[in-house]
Amino acid sequence: MQSSPPIVLSIAGYDPSAGAGVLADLKTFAAAGVYGMGCITALTIQSTQGVRRMIALAPSIVIETLDCLAEDVCFGAIKVGMLGKGDIARVVLAWLDGQKGVPVVLDPVLKSSSGKDLLDVDGCEVLRGAWLARADWITPNLAEVAALTGTFSPTSRAETEKAARQLQGMAAVQGNVALKIVVTGGHAAAPDDLLLVGDQCQWFAGEHIETTCTHGTGCAFSSALAARIARGDGPSAAMQAAKDYVTGALRHAYPAGKGSGPLNHSWEKAYGSKV
Repeated sequence: MQSSPPIVLSIAGYDPSAGAGVLADLKTFAAAGVYGMGCITALTIQSTQGVRRMIALAPSIVIETLDCLAEDVCFGAIKVGMLGKGDIARVVLAWLDGQKGVPVVLDPVLKSSSGKDLLDVDGCEVLRGAWLARADWITPNLAEVAALTGTFSPTSRAETEKAARQLQGMAAVQGNVALKIVVTGGHAAAPDDLLLVGDQCQWFAGEHIETTCTHGTGCAFSSALAARIARGDGPSAAMQAAKDYVTGALRHAYPAGKGSGPLNHSWEKAYGSKV
């Protein structure tokens, strides 16, 4: 019998265009060679042209789903994306108490790329507090790290490192001195990504890829990272693999819809693993 791959769980929103959220996470997990499962926290009415509305699910439904899955399988890693509301953020956090030792990658989804709020004010406060105590990884982009720390969006490597260390300090106040922080710089003039582990900052050089298909880059990155962690990669190797995957998915993306199209999550299957 063939051995089973790690199981990685996505706790995130539902994007019917499949460019982001649980549907995109499952495609990313499959591309990374792990088995994906999903728990939806909120429904969205959206297309590639933007988000029209977000409808958070009842926290009881979210927890019932998570409990049902946890009774059946053991997870190799858990990726958490859009939570929608503070009450959902709290119940998911409490549920994670039963998942000791399972790496948690938090993608702090605050707004859609079209500007729609995807987490309420209460939820943002939960992320800045108790969630920083539980997450093993957090993967904000430049705007998100600014929102979480209450500062301006970084415009240089020095400012990015300062913001990451400030976020690290916030986690330490919550008792989490081991939080690994990735600040993605896809919207910067130099699209480089920062990895902060302990006292060590490591930069991963990026490149601008001319494409209109950028919807869901953050989801794909954090999901690819979670998959590589589940497969046993160390921080630097997981980070590089996730970055390479997203780079290839952008390079090989094709238009789907009239707006910001999705990445090509299956590009490695179609084009091979060379970026």
